Amino acid sequence: MKILKGVGDFVVITPKGELKRQLLVIEMAGRVCYQSLKGAISAESSAAFIRMLLKRGHESPLEHSAVTIKFVGCSRGFTHELVRHRLASYNQESTRYVDESDARFVVPPHRDENTPITLDDGREMSLSEMLAEEERFYRALKQSGWPPEDARQVLPIATRAEIVVTANFREWRHIFEMRTQKAAHWEIRSVMCRLLIELKKLVPAVFDDFTLQGTDKNGVPFFAKGKS
Repeated sequence: MKILKGVGDFVVITPKGELKRQLLVIEMAGRVCYQSLKGAISAESSAAFIRMLLKRGHESPLEHSAVTIKFVGCSRGFTHELVRHRLASYNQESTRYVDESDARFVVPPHRDENTPITLDDGREMSLSEMLAEEERFYRALKQSGWPPEDARQVLPIATRAEIVVTANFREWRHIFEMRTQKAAHWEIRSVMCRLLIELKKLVPAVFDDFTLQGTDKNGVPFFAKGKS
């Protein structure tokens, strides 16, 4: 068993050049709406055009894009929240076919997993001890003949998972609006804030209206759209 202290991360799969090229496509699509097709489309013109669209609230041209991200070291709780965003494509690590006998569990970085907790029968058990017990029981089920698809029923939501997500720019903006705000869960907020910062560097015209608002009591940042 391995404890992960909220260290979820990501990899931007879509090449940087492809992200830049998609901005040109967005401008071309958007110009059809206004029949403003005169003049050459360039990196500079597309950035200005996209900022104009966002200022007007006209975001449908942003759907002519696709960004693929691989998330690693995150919990099942993270992926359960992420897949609620329906306008995206997902491929997630399977607990039916992947053996979790040597499991990794994600715990809050602001909690001590070794602190004893008193149970209702008077016994004391820490979070790390409880997770180790779940792993042992999972292993015992496997050894007794249970296949992974049955034994997985005892795995906690803290179990580490990997997932690949593809969504267009408009949907990523919606995801960031929901998952980087202060009310979002600390794990998905922590990862999404870091991804937002990375995409702001790669395609600033699409995401630079999101601004850092501060950090919560545990040091996790939060953003807001359209606020300075």
